[in-house]
Amino acid sequence: MAEIKVDCTGETCPVPLVETRKALRKAKEGDIVEVIGTHPASKKEIPLAVKALGLELIGVQEEGGVWKIKIRK
Repeated sequence: MAEIKVDCTGETCPVPLVETRKALRKAKEGDIVEVIGTHPASKKEIPLAVKALGLELIGVQEEGGVWKIKIRK
């Protein structure tokens, strides 16, 4: 099992979602993709996309305007 980090700090829509999708395509079954970013809209969009793709949203954390979203493929 691998953990793939996607750092989208400072990027705005649609970059974080596009980068998340790319990482999820590369990930193998059971891998964890962690997305880090600062764009508030992406914090809402990425979990919706995860659900639409039928993947597991492990969690969303936010601290000081920076969020982390963990997804299991």
